[in-house]
Amino acid sequence: MRNHPRVDFAGAGLLDGLEGEDRSSRERLLTRLIDEGYGIDELKRAVAEDRLALLLVDRVLGGRYSARELEEQTGLTATQMLRIRRLLGLPEASPEARVFGEEEVKAAESTRMFLEVGLGEPAIAEITRVLGEGMARLAATTAAAFVDAFLEPGDSEDEVAQRFASVAEQLIPAIDPVLVAAYKQHLAAAVRRGMLSQAERESGEAGGAQEITVCFVDLVGFTRLGAQIEAQELGSVASRLAELANDVTEPPVRLVKTIGDAAMFVSPEPAPLVSVALSLLEAVDAAELPSLRAGVATGTALQRAGDFYGHAVNLASRVTGAARAGSVLCTEEVREAAPEDFDWSFARKHKLKGMSDAVPLYRARRREEAPAEDGPKRAKKPETPKKKSKADRRRKQAAS
Repeated sequence: MRNHPRVDFAGAGLLDGLEGEDRSSRERLLTRLIDEGYGIDELKRAVAEDRLALLLVDRVLGGRYSARELEEQTGLTATQMLRIRRLLGLPEASPEARVFGEEEVKAAESTRMFLEVGLGEPAIAEITRVLGEGMARLAATTAAAFVDAFLEPGDSEDEVAQRFASVAEQLIPAIDPVLVAAYKQHLAAAVRRGMLSQAERESGEAGGAQEITVCFVDLVGFTRLGAQIEAQELGSVASRLAELANDVTEPPVRLVKTIGDAAMFVSPEPAPLVSVALSLLEAVDAAELPSLRAGVATGTALQRAGDFYGHAVNLASRVTGAARAGSVLCTEEVREAAPEDFDWSFARKHKLKGMSDAVPLYRARRREEAPAEDGPKRAKKPETPKKKSKADRRRKQAAS
């Protein structure tokens, strides 16, 4: 097979630098793509971007309808459809661009139903943004796993294109029930965590800021580590941290998010959250990952779009920055809420960014259990700051 009857591939520069089987494979693939309706300019761009082998997969996943056509089928305007697409974090498209598939037809019908039953456009926009953020991460992770699983050494472009397209046709429909099941499980967990106060029922809307405990953890020296090891190995460290963070999380503690070298947890109660932080430090140490540090603070925070904002969040972040490697550092309010649950030691007052006064912080450790023959061990009273001599203060500063 040399050239498509209608296209001179060599003359178009689509075979430059290729010889033997590589050239023949490119010709076979180009012929398939021309038959699929791709134009010569699209093929040139794909060659320049080194993604020619992915065009058949793109066709499997690609759209059949424009926003104008969906307007006629679903009742949502083309403007609404394109706004939803942008809220999902997808590139801008014209009303005539065929970027929507059968799934978007059903999604548009569902969106119209949500509007009809009273879910406002601002709420739908917020839900859509969060969905887009989550789906972008999931899609990137899925695509990487897909390539690792189905790319064979020595594959030609034509072999890759056909295999990837075939596997995509088989596997993509199978992901739907997985996504629905995961969403329902998380929604059920959110309902079990939720509560409705009398004030909320009377006002007809959810409350604002709430009292909550927040914890941040991060790997110490992760940025410096990035200059010393390969990117793939660095990614494995981050993935392992996310896995361990998920493993140690137990109700009422909730893992809000992981971002590279860091994780964020929240809990309505301080003690369980401190315990989870200590468990994560222990798990990271056992996994021989870089040292972890944690900061815990209690205060007010507002939940929006699956995340938390406010004083408690900012304070916990600042406390984490003051923590040493291998330690869980907490504010005085956290210590006072769980005085008998942990061994506490005063970690001096710290001047934290955004705080007018120095903040006293305390390090939490597991309580040591006495041997059975010695009987139960008396709980230590929480340590409080004591006045120190100038010499003591100088030694303390040198040690820190």
